[in-house]
Order: sequence, then structure tokens, then C-alpha cells
Amino acid sequence: QVQLVESGGGLVQAGGSLRLSCTASGLTFSRAAMGWFRQAPGKEREFVAGVSWTTIGAYYADSVKGRFTISRDNAKNTVNLVMNSLKPEDTAVYSCAARPPGLQLTKRVYDYTYWGQGTQVTVSS
Repeated sequence: QVQLVESGGGLVQAGGSLRLSCTASGLTFSRAAMGWFRQAPGKEREFVAGVSWTTIGAYYADSVKGRFTISRDNAKNTVNLVMNSLKPEDTAVYSCAARPPGLQLTKRVYDYTYWGQGTQVTVSS
């Protein structure tokens, strides 16, 4: 049974930073493309950042490029998202997601099979 557990959300002032972590179990993490997505009230879930298990590296949404950094630690089955220079429009529930092992990194929500429960990030102005 695959489980993804997020941590690290919270309330921060605009311009501040947060670090989100997601720990995975029950899948071959070293071969799984991992993504972070977010959903704000009244909006659709959107891709934020993803990290490949191959040499492709990482993808970012244009809205977070230069501010957010995604990384993975295969020894700990963990993927992290460091968020700097946060803006009120970054407020959302952030969820970690995984593709079935062996598949390439994508930005499409429906390509991801496994999801965490989400963690709230609130940025005050």
C-alpha cells in the first residue's frame, strides 16, 4: 500500500519561506517521478514542481520559478519543496504525488496515481 505523508505547511508572512517534506512508503521511490501540486479555494489543482528519477531533473511552474526548489533524497524516500519569497497568491493546500515507478516526469495532474493528504500553506500580506 502506497502512502505519501506531507509535513511542513503553516502560516507565513509575505516574503517568508517554508519547507515542505513528503515521505513515501510502499513504492520503489528511487524510480518514481514525484510532484508537488496545489489547490487554492475555488480553483483547480495545479502543478507546482516535479522531480524526475532519471537525468531529466526538475520542472517548475512559471509562477514559482526562481522562488521554489524541489529536491529528493532516495535514501530517505523523501521529496522536499523549499519555498522562498512567498506571496499571498501561493496560499493553497499543497499535495505530494507520485507516478507509478518507471514512468517519466510530467506536469499533468491525471498522470499521478498516488497522492498525499495535503498540507495547508497560508501566506499573509
